[in-house]
Amino acid sequence: MNNDIKKFINFMNIERAVAKNTIVAYKSDLVQFSKFLIKKRITAWKNVSVDDIKKFTLEMTQISYSKSTKARKIAAIKSFFDFLVQEGEIIEDPSSKIKLPKSGVKLPNTLNPEEIDSLINAAESSTIIGIRDSAMIELMYATGIRISELISLNTEDIKIENGYIRCFGKGGKERIIPIHEKAKNKLYRYLIYSRTELLKGQLSNALFLNYKGERISRQTFWVLLKKLVLKTQITKTITPHTIRHSFATHLLEGGAPLRHVQDLLGHSNISTTQIYTHLSNEYTKNEYIDAHPRS
Repeated sequence: MNNDIKKFINFMNIERAVAKNTIVAYKSDLVQFSKFLIKKRITAWKNVSVDDIKKFTLEMTQISYSKSTKARKIAAIKSFFDFLVQEGEIIEDPSSKIKLPKSGVKLPNTLNPEEIDSLINAAESSTIIGIRDSAMIELMYATGIRISELISLNTEDIKIENGYIRCFGKGGKERIIPIHEKAKNKLYRYLIYSRTELLKGQLSNALFLNYKGERISRQTFWVLLKKLVLKTQITKTITPHTIRHSFATHLLEGGAPLRHVQDLLGHSNISTTQIYTHLSNEYTKNEYIDAHPRS
């Protein structure tokens, strides 16, 4: 069980770029939860039920934790089980029916279209690695796929001629996502000029490769993303998920139906997608302030 916690903490640190204090707290929360489960003779995450989590939250109440501490511990557990489902370690999320204590809506960080352009253009289009990096960022923004989905793509998942890609999200759920001309062109250029060089005569069905001709890792993507950001004027904190947030927000700002965005993101519950309506509403408010003569 501890090994899965270590994997999750590594994931939060590398992919989500979560604050160090939060990571330390989440690790402590999950270790505490695992010890609680072991006392109940539960030694595998797949055997945890919603009742087990409720009993743990009840114990927190008896210990008299503050509301914010309780909320954080529940958030840690929910994030952890979501990660286990995404990694295929468990099939169903026992924490999905556990609600977080109500608090203010925390809006995800996003980039505007100009910042996205600068990020894509930061990759050196004349180099093998630059062509790859540019294609990866362009594809993420074109589709809104998660970093785990991006690095899991195989060559057979890309249908450039038909204008779509196929990816497998949480629980192995398949999605078909359209791609625009710019993304198609970037992918085509990568496949023709970059991927063949990276293969070095080897055989691989992985779409995006590293220097060794192997499937690119989350860590490698995170490193290249940070390098690209440093080449731009962007001062915001950016993670791979920021590109996904930007994709969803820009679609809603452009008038895309919420249900359509939900399908593209692969959200099973539309309430997860509704967070982006807050961002879209903020954009609308700013546009109103800029345009209205009395504002």
